[in-house]
Amino acid sequence: MKVVLLSHSDTRGGAAIVTRRLMDALRAEGVDARMVVFAKTSDSDNVSLASTAMRRRVAFLAERADIFAHNGFNRADLFKVSTARTGVPVDRHPWVREADIVVLSWINQGLLSLDGIARIAALGKPVVWTMHDMWCMTGICHHALDCTAYERECGRCPFLGSRRPNDLSHKTWRLKRRLYDEAPITFVAVSRWLADLARRSSLLANRPIEVIPNAFPVDRYITRPTTSPADLGLPADRDIILFGAARLDDPIKGLDIAVDALNHLHDDYPAVAAKATAVFFGDIRNPELFSRLRLDYRRLGPVYDPERLHQLYASAKVVLSTSLRETLPTTLIEGQAAGCFPVTFGEGGQRDIVTGPANGYIARYMDARDVAAGIAHGLTAIVDRDALHADVERRFGRHAVATRYIFLFNNLLSNK
Repeated sequence: MKVVLLSHSDTRGGAAIVTRRLMDALRAEGVDARMVVFAKTSDSDNVSLASTAMRRRVAFLAERADIFAHNGFNRADLFKVSTARTGVPVDRHPWVREADIVVLSWINQGLLSLDGIARIAALGKPVVWTMHDMWCMTGICHHALDCTAYERECGRCPFLGSRRPNDLSHKTWRLKRRLYDEAPITFVAVSRWLADLARRSSLLANRPIEVIPNAFPVDRYITRPTTSPADLGLPADRDIILFGAARLDDPIKGLDIAVDALNHLHDDYPAVAAKATAVFFGDIRNPELFSRLRLDYRRLGPVYDPERLHQLYASAKVVLSTSLRETLPTTLIEGQAAGCFPVTFGEGGQRDIVTGPANGYIARYMDARDVAAGIAHGLTAIVDRDALHADVERRFGRHAVATRYIFLFNNLLSNK
């Protein structure tokens, strides 16, 4: 079986990383899986650029310029939406032509236009679209936040500052509806939460939707560190609470709530807090957000080395995520794979990860004091780190996820 996965990148961004992991997982099961990308940064022979540098640059700039003109030249929201009005001719790529199955991943910002997707579907191959955010079910936005217009027909888009019902978001919604009516696409949501949103949407309510999580290299995670705390930048003999993100102060990550929760831990659980240190990894634009944090903490900056990241997780007792909404939070799964106790909210894919009191704590939404209670519980509970690792392997391991995709592919090919 030949499978080609289409992704904006092979290494940059969460969707790119998990798509690359899926390719590797499929290859480990004997599938001839390859990636075609807009931006290639690895040296893998199984990854190929979609088109020439000039074509890719023109497609990217044309889409951004169009959005910029429609949103009142608002830079702040420029990359919160995509239109897929422009793209490169991916359907001409030989790997796409040779494939038995085409898997669309995060294909925005110049890789594929909606017309390009229609041309791929016209090749007569089954098309699977893995949804990493809400873009497939909205007019143009990647995360609708509190807007529910996608349940109808979009329009008056807040990301455009628009009051017009027939704005760019509604026009794109109509183009997507036509594409979905004409092209037989099977959608895959990476969490039940995302699938529920899709089934409420006007675009995907009556479309085939599967739920298959992202694949994780769980076998590479260790449950006990083999590196000294000093070499990791950690204090010795402390209970570590780990909080990580690509950008810590991205508003969706809820860093303010995490700081409030850690302050409640400091004030309400002094005996527990006296032995605890919060460790943050990731980029940040406004480090002053930590100025009011009373609990002992360390800020490590971005961590790019996978081995160091594995050691950090293995050194921590609690992995904390206060994300307001997230499709399938990577840090929680990585933390569980290393035996960390997750503490988080439940407004997203978190409930696919934390399924009961034995493998995590779901705090009341936006309730920092309840988050603190969860952290205190995780720091004092007797946690079977190896059992958490085994549970994650069973649900999110590469073999488990690849097997589910292969089952789907075989069904689609048999029904072709």
